[in-house]
Amino acid sequence: MKLKGSVALPGDKSLSHRALMLASLSRERSVIENLSSGQDIISTRDCLENCGMEYRQDSQWLNIRGGHLKSPFVPLFCGNSGTTARMLPGFIAGQKIFATLTGDPSLSSRPMNRVVEPLREMGADISSLQGKLPVSIHPAALHGIEYTMPVASAQVKSALLFAGIHASGKTTVHQPILSRDHTEILMSALGYAITLSGSTVTVSQSDTPPAGFHFRVPADPSSAAFFAAGAAMVHESDVIFKHLAVNPTRFGFFSCLEQMGVRVEILDRWSELREPVADIRIRPDHLHAVHILPETVPALIDELPLVAILATQAEGTTIVEGAGELRVKESDRLHAITTNLEKMGARITEFQEGFRITGPTPLKGIHVETYHDHRIAMAFKIAGLISDGRTTLDDSECAAISFPEFQNVLNYLIQN
Repeated sequence: MKLKGSVALPGDKSLSHRALMLASLSRERSVIENLSSGQDIISTRDCLENCGMEYRQDSQWLNIRGGHLKSPFVPLFCGNSGTTARMLPGFIAGQKIFATLTGDPSLSSRPMNRVVEPLREMGADISSLQGKLPVSIHPAALHGIEYTMPVASAQVKSALLFAGIHASGKTTVHQPILSRDHTEILMSALGYAITLSGSTVTVSQSDTPPAGFHFRVPADPSSAAFFAAGAAMVHESDVIFKHLAVNPTRFGFFSCLEQMGVRVEILDRWSELREPVADIRIRPDHLHAVHILPETVPALIDELPLVAILATQAEGTTIVEGAGELRVKESDRLHAITTNLEKMGARITEFQEGFRITGPTPLKGIHVETYHDHRIAMAFKIAGLISDGRTTLDDSECAAISFPEFQNVLNYLIQN
């Protein structure tokens, strides 16, 4: 079995969330092409529709008209989407409307104070239930602040920037490590006064809604990562990803693949609304261990389950440090990674903020406990490609939260 073929994957989830929010601010028509089809994006779209955004779906195109947002008549249900739940409070606070955000049981257990507290510093009238959902926002005048983030988070940073464009003065966010910068890039492309200096970003108040725009969302590198990992471990594989987002803050996994010895080739390069895009080719080679340091974690945080699986097939000892954020994702991913890989026969040691894996080690098929986490489900589906015996999942449906086409793409690459 090998993975072969050229694929054009659904749009990047991070860019899809942000494109929807920015389009909803414009009084002109915007067109978004190749929007992510994941349930998390539907949650953001539905929340914005309840706030007055109008849209029309036409095949691969979404026509949007916003600019006249209002308080919703119903609570805004964020589903399982942490991005929706953490970015919308800043977005809504800036619109001076009332809304209450809710989520499913998993999302409702995740921390919200990291966004609630700095928004309060900006003057937002915002409350939460013991630091978790539901979160309620009431109309209030905002003012710019200078905020130093204790933990790098693109979601929290984006919430403050969305609030900042409607806050008096300037809003400055200092990050301990540069996190994904899609919000800054798209805001700049649409004419907002935003500057980036190192890991510090500043946005000024803007009373003018953005112009309408046409954006073809590049393919999601986090989705491509699953098949890239499979291709890296299966001999004679050769996979090309078309129109892939290659923003440096998101390309960490592919850089990690190169460090592990995988052949990563950029075939073509261009940009969409200033976001870098490329066609990428992946071919396997002899894998060797890597050491992931805390400063490199933000660029591949979502792909660390795949790094763990790759490490089981790599020569030497792979160490991941500074990944404590994995404990507050859809599941405690450090625990989920360790528990399942131990059952598969891997030599893995779990730390409070990371893990150590010594390879190469043959893996055996197991019944994977996904903890209802879409990334754990898909990562261990890829692990099943190299395992001896059958690998099954206790919840194969949870992958649809972020990537409903996952199994179809995997089947296509295997059958080619």
